[in-house]
Amino acid sequence: MNEPLSLLTVSLGDALRNTLDQEHVVGISAAFAVLAAVMLLVLPDQRARIRRTIWLYVGSVALLILSVAVAWADLATPRSPLYWTSLMLGGAAMVNLAGFVVFDAVLGKLRVPTPRIASDLILTACYLGVGFNLLSRAGVSLSGIVTTSAVLTAVIGFSMQDTLGNIFGGLLVQLDKSIGVGDWIKVDQTVGKISEIRWRHTAIETRNWETVIIPNSVLMKSQVTVLGRRSGAPLQWRRWIYFNVDFRYAPSDVIAAVDAALQAEPIARVAAEPKPHCIFYDFKESYGLYAVRYWLLDLAVDDPTDSVVRTRIYFALKRAGIPLSIPAASVFLTQEDVARKELKHGEDLAHRLKALARVELFHSLTADERRLLAERMRHAPFAKGEAITRQGAAAHWLYIMTRGAAEIDVSVDGAPRRAIATLKAGDFFGEMSLMTGAPRSATVIALEDTECYRIDKEAFRDILHRRPEIAEQISLVLARRETELAAAHEGLDAEAHALRMKNSQHDFLRRISDFFGLHRENGAKAAAR
Repeated sequence: MNEPLSLLTVSLGDALRNTLDQEHVVGISAAFAVLAAVMLLVLPDQRARIRRTIWLYVGSVALLILSVAVAWADLATPRSPLYWTSLMLGGAAMVNLAGFVVFDAVLGKLRVPTPRIASDLILTACYLGVGFNLLSRAGVSLSGIVTTSAVLTAVIGFSMQDTLGNIFGGLLVQLDKSIGVGDWIKVDQTVGKISEIRWRHTAIETRNWETVIIPNSVLMKSQVTVLGRRSGAPLQWRRWIYFNVDFRYAPSDVIAAVDAALQAEPIARVAAEPKPHCIFYDFKESYGLYAVRYWLLDLAVDDPTDSVVRTRIYFALKRAGIPLSIPAASVFLTQEDVARKELKHGEDLAHRLKALARVELFHSLTADERRLLAERMRHAPFAKGEAITRQGAAAHWLYIMTRGAAEIDVSVDGAPRRAIATLKAGDFFGEMSLMTGAPRSATVIALEDTECYRIDKEAFRDILHRRPEIAEQISLVLARRETELAAAHEGLDAEAHALRMKNSQHDFLRRISDFFGLHRENGAKAAAR
């Protein structure tokens, strides 16, 4: 009784020992255990996946022992299908563990970026290599598999064309590096950060704490906008903040107030260059539409940064006394009685007469003539940087500045313009063009928002035709100004000064008379008499 049992025990022990010794299971398992323990310590964020790999290897060892036990009970060879299945699982576990060592532990610690899809491809190739090797050792004809695969390829390709499209799409995205993990992109209405690119899909994490899965084939066919990226420039994304202001407030005042507030102190997550700035964006029915443009450095924090910028805009306008406006349709009903019209007209006329009183050219006019001229003056505002007049232009009018400042620039013989003087409120210019029709002798540029009154040739014609002798008094003023300028440059003595004055006055009188047609009118009156 004991001898058969002893023989069976010896036979099972020999079979198990031969199997384990032949495949070096003990040594391999010990090495696997040590390496897996090291990976658990080195890669704490991958512990769940490493544990699954350990259980896969434990399962393969269990199957190996089971295959030996089954073979002993059936008195068959231990190299049964269970045996080869156990080796397959063990090989897969070893490939997985090798992937953790190479891609996560070594390359990850060296900060060598490896696309997820590339590591998946390499591991898949290793799985296939292990599988074909074991099949070959099991006596399976690989040539038969290759022949059969040619027939299966067409069937698989047809049935899995969408899946294959996703795989090749993922490969192309990785190869051309048009987008990558960490990029912020917009696909249709989805905006988010790429978290990973896999075989079948690309995962995008949105600001709403959502993960959107986009098949790679769809991604390749769609228009993809990469946010914040420009070649040779840092990562920053231009943002727009819109607000409304009533038309009663000058755009230059609104822009100046907002720019000063945005550029005075740095704003968190806002680029210093280009500087945040305000623009007058559009005209609307009842208000002006403005926009602030700034460049966001952290694309994940867009709404909170927008809020900070809006807060600065709000307080900047409050300090400047400029209220925000809302879209509205307003109907203004005003009782325009005679007394109110006369009051408004009187205030405006007094302002115009005050401006005229500063112009020496019109000192010889009577009160009625000045009033008539004031009635025909035109209000002419200019924004900072605008050209009020240009050198060489034909423009038959005079400007009287009532607010602001301007610069007089002159170009000689095609040379670049240079500033020669500055004008301020109360000054006037363009008298030569008004009185003689001469082209502009200089360019005048507004240095700030400037308001002027403009007197045209037609507005002054009636006054001269009613009282032509005014032309003599005006010619005297023009001649004196020109002679004083020449005397300062040429150092004229008293006699030369008097002669120049006489000749200039005669020349100006002739030019004024020709320009306004005074000779023709006087001749017609004489013929009538």
